[in-house]
Amino acid sequence: MPVCLNPPIASELLPVAGVRLGVAQAGIRKADRRDLTLIELAEGSRAAGVFTQNRFCAAPVQVCQAHLEAGSAIRALVINTGIANAGTGALGLQNARATCEAVASRLGIAATSVLPFSTGVILEHLPMDRLVAGLPAAQSDLRADGWHDAAHGIMTTDTIAKATSRRIELGGKTVTITGISKGAGMIKPNMATMLGFMATDAAVSQALLQQLVREAADLSFNSITVDGDTSTNDSFILIATGAAGAAEITDAASADYAALRSAVIEVAVWLAQAIVRDGEGATKFMTIAVAGGANREECRKVAYAVAHSPLVKTAFFASDPNLGRILAAIGYAGVADLDVDRLRVWLGDAAGEVLVAELGGRAAAYREADGARIMKSQEITVRIDLARGPAAATVWTCDFSYDYVKINADYRS
Repeated sequence: MPVCLNPPIASELLPVAGVRLGVAQAGIRKADRRDLTLIELAEGSRAAGVFTQNRFCAAPVQVCQAHLEAGSAIRALVINTGIANAGTGALGLQNARATCEAVASRLGIAATSVLPFSTGVILEHLPMDRLVAGLPAAQSDLRADGWHDAAHGIMTTDTIAKATSRRIELGGKTVTITGISKGAGMIKPNMATMLGFMATDAAVSQALLQQLVREAADLSFNSITVDGDTSTNDSFILIATGAAGAAEITDAASADYAALRSAVIEVAVWLAQAIVRDGEGATKFMTIAVAGGANREECRKVAYAVAHSPLVKTAFFASDPNLGRILAAIGYAGVADLDVDRLRVWLGDAAGEVLVAELGGRAAAYREADGARIMKSQEITVRIDLARGPAAATVWTCDFSYDYVKINADYRS
């Protein structure tokens, strides 16, 4: 079960003017499951994205990047689950392009106006006959209030759909932001998430939209980790339809951009944290907050060292305050001139926090019973002060349980 995360409520997912979504059961890998999602965008919409940095990036990622880099007017997205179309060579690229052509033919748009996405098993080819045969049903299902079904249609090992909405005022106009994401394992920084899609009916210049998607990804999807693996298919797309009627945002220093940026980042952080809360086999949601760094990069190094450590993650699963594992991870994070005698570490939950380490060892006031009490909580914060400067960074992660191994051992079954 996900950690303190409830299923989305359809009525609370707000339609975004200029966006319609449809879902179908195409039998991509398994029968009787929603596995093909089509998203149609109104003319004049803009899209920007960030993608995996895995050198073995999937064929659909390569096609998406090519279409966006060419400056194509994006009018549709198509997402299949079950098969990732990664590690599939020339035929994989051919199938990704053929998917775009099939969607374009149905919607009466250019193939370069379609962005394809796939998620699932690597090294297997898409069943193009089933995918193409499923498109009419997905097209017939297109509707403005299709976000709830779409959130379910992009799931793989997720146990719960992930979706949320916000509304803000820009220039006297009501602007909506709605996003969905999927992912539960193979999540690591240097990418976006396994799959994330967010749309707003604000009007944003292409240059600012690309800046915004990168800023949002950096503070959300690039600040989570479940298991330290970077997927071949990770993609995060931000869409701006301009259909709300608000003036186009072209200045990053404007109040409208600041308001939109804040709302987009809020949605992105919620979606990213939802992925961690639904991490494969997760029973604990952990925040690793590092401050006092000389720069943000070294704070991230320390946070990820703690968040990636299998020994730390298994200790949290067992509710075992074996907190020396945290100090060990900090020590090998790669901050060469770190003064461990100045460093301090706290462990906390909703009820408060306790100082665990200072002056190079266990804090004099720390009691094992206090650590054991906090470790039993579902949501735990590890706060680290490096005492080196003004920089800070936060990473969200989860524990490792028996179920993580079971889920990944049986993934292709």
